[in-house]
Amino acid sequence: MSSMDLERLKMTGAGRAMAVLTSGGDAQGMNAAVRAVTRMGIYVGAQVYLIYEGYQGLVDGGDNIKLAHWHSVTNIIQQGGTVIGSARCKTFPTREGRLAAAFNLVKKGITNLCVCGGDGSLTGANVFRSEWSSLLEELVEKGRITDTLAKQHDHLNIVGLVGSIDNDFCGTDMTIGADSALHRIMEIIDAIMTTAQSHQRTFVLEVMGRHCGYLALVSALASGADWLLIPESPPQEGWEDRMCSRLESRTKGSRLNIIIVAEGAIDRSGKPISSTYVKDVTIMLVNHCSSNLTGESHLTPYAIFHFSSKLGVEAVIALMEASPGTPACVIGLSGNHPVRLPLMECVEMTKLVQKAMNEKRFDEAVKLRGGSFENNWNIYKLLAFQKPSQSESNFSLAVLNVGAPAAGMNSAARSAVRLALAQGHKVYAVNDGYQGLANGAVFEMEWHSVAGWTGQGGSLLGTKRTLPNKHMEKIVETISKFNISALLVIGGFEAYEGVLQLFEARSRYDELCIPMCVIPATISNNVPGTDFSLGADTAVNAAMEGCDKIKQSASGTKRRVFVVETMGGFCGYLATSTGIAVGADAAYIFEDPFNIHDLKTNVEHLSEKMKKDIQRGLILRNEKCHENYTTDFIHKLYSSEGKGIFDCRVNVLGHLQQGGAPSPFDRNFGTKLGVRAIQWISERFQENFRQGRVFTNSPDTACVLGLNRKVIKFTPVAELKAVTDFEHRMPKVQWWYNLRPMLKMLAKYQTSFCEYVPGEIEHVTRRSISIDSGF
Repeated sequence: MSSMDLERLKMTGAGRAMAVLTSGGDAQGMNAAVRAVTRMGIYVGAQVYLIYEGYQGLVDGGDNIKLAHWHSVTNIIQQGGTVIGSARCKTFPTREGRLAAAFNLVKKGITNLCVCGGDGSLTGANVFRSEWSSLLEELVEKGRITDTLAKQHDHLNIVGLVGSIDNDFCGTDMTIGADSALHRIMEIIDAIMTTAQSHQRTFVLEVMGRHCGYLALVSALASGADWLLIPESPPQEGWEDRMCSRLESRTKGSRLNIIIVAEGAIDRSGKPISSTYVKDVTIMLVNHCSSNLTGESHLTPYAIFHFSSKLGVEAVIALMEASPGTPACVIGLSGNHPVRLPLMECVEMTKLVQKAMNEKRFDEAVKLRGGSFENNWNIYKLLAFQKPSQSESNFSLAVLNVGAPAAGMNSAARSAVRLALAQGHKVYAVNDGYQGLANGAVFEMEWHSVAGWTGQGGSLLGTKRTLPNKHMEKIVETISKFNISALLVIGGFEAYEGVLQLFEARSRYDELCIPMCVIPATISNNVPGTDFSLGADTAVNAAMEGCDKIKQSASGTKRRVFVVETMGGFCGYLATSTGIAVGADAAYIFEDPFNIHDLKTNVEHLSEKMKKDIQRGLILRNEKCHENYTTDFIHKLYSSEGKGIFDCRVNVLGHLQQGGAPSPFDRNFGTKLGVRAIQWISERFQENFRQGRVFTNSPDTACVLGLNRKVIKFTPVAELKAVTDFEHRMPKVQWWYNLRPMLKMLAKYQTSFCEYVPGEIEHVTRRSISIDSGF
């Protein structure tokens, strides 16, 4: 979108009225979406109304429909639920209810409506839109509005945002609230693990998902659960005996067993399988096993995934660009970008899933859930039911961590080790990265060596930043000594740069002519060849939680501004993403140059806001954003210039962002990347095995395994060299940079949207949903 397009948007928005409502169940992230819709609407010159209590408020009208101002949505981004309320409405599904709703909107001049809810709420919105003309005609006939007023409001534009913790809406990779629900589930699993291990117990955990097993599936994959029951793929007859047999065999090598049951789990005949029944079965059939039942129920959501703000901004742009002939659309997430999806295509595809389940076409139901769901299910089965191979292959591989510790490293190592062992490969672990490889710190891994690794943060293998260049002779010696046929390197920029050095040394050492794969893992998210690195999501959540607590500490005090330093090296991803997630007033990063005049403008802008209704301000600074404008300098500048208006405090988040348990995304993503890496390495083994050894020197056998938009792909390190800024240790072009205008707009800066990339229209077909997004 060019800046001229933004001016056109402002001209389009000027004088127009729009409204936003939340409907159905509440979902964490709804408030972030409401805030973004409200502020973007005001930014483009529209009048924005908040509709309280969902469709019920729309039908009742009156004080339930209120004109919003910029500060109406201040300090709501971190709150759970929905501050504008959501109520079940029996009236809106009737013609009389929709007639009342239309009257209330026309009275306010509203012809643009953003609805945040599930498929039922969005379907209702589409019905409302399709009947709009006839509803206005009826209002004219009854004398409730004039014919002139009806002509002035002759069409209604609808845009939907999907709010559902179940992630059960086809077309979008992730619904608002799903990530937060996963955080809560993983918190519970992590909490019960110590108890289960202490007493050698089996825990049965029931999670929400009446018609969709997404939460159960991803939490099972992320925790390494021993048994899983979901509605899309009921177990075969006699599953009780097979489950208990597996649990009994597991108790010989593990003190912990976890069974996860979706609340909508059924057997092949459609009969519900309750968590209570599963508990009773385990107690009755498993020897020396006590079973505890834990319910997830309706829990307060945990984290706000910053994409809610992106979706909210895109919803306003879609409304402003809509014409009478534009079909109702939903703003979804495709990879890491917002897209516009035809509403009824999504709804019809979602209905096909339930239809397939009702007709007991369960394989079809799994496919219709989408490529990500199907791949998650296949990987869960692969890891849950595999055993170490009894026959050895001719191949061995070494797994090592390189760079700073990052959440998700252990998940990737666990899945890689187990799949490699299941395929008969010998697996070596290397302590302390390339330096450990040079020193011969190598030991053989067994199946139970990685038990319980999924939920642990940091690097259990040990990691260092040392690059291989100075130790090449010793590394080659170790590879030869242990007859290592491939390297799997899990780590950050040093992991990538190290493999590049090893690749370039192939011409001197035949021992390095083996497959090498890098799984990016760093909180900085600065590895070329991928949009997301393991650890970055956990780091954003940790930084966001820290910022929320910092702001909360000033509750009830005088006006205060916090200057918070984030990690990330020269890469500003962490500061930018955290800034969007917490509603920061500014985020200073290296990629977006600034000078003293910019700092002065920011201070003056914040001072004006603090003179009015704002009580707290938040300034983020990436640790290496500027050589001279340090965190201390910015703190002193804000303190001095804001004197008499606000006081200022400084906080350095530091290594807080590295520690803690991995987020569900990092556990799941790491598990999937570990599996995919071993599959790729095994393929290279078969292709390049000759004369008793693996030998390959082609560029496509030394790769970074990354997620690019929606595609998990292998990119040769030799190819990535040209797009890498080695001085600042990051890619030359970064996808997230176009989020910067949104961050500034939401902080009330007049900014150009020339870098903003608007969502494209994507049709929802079986082919489009078959792609695995990585989530």
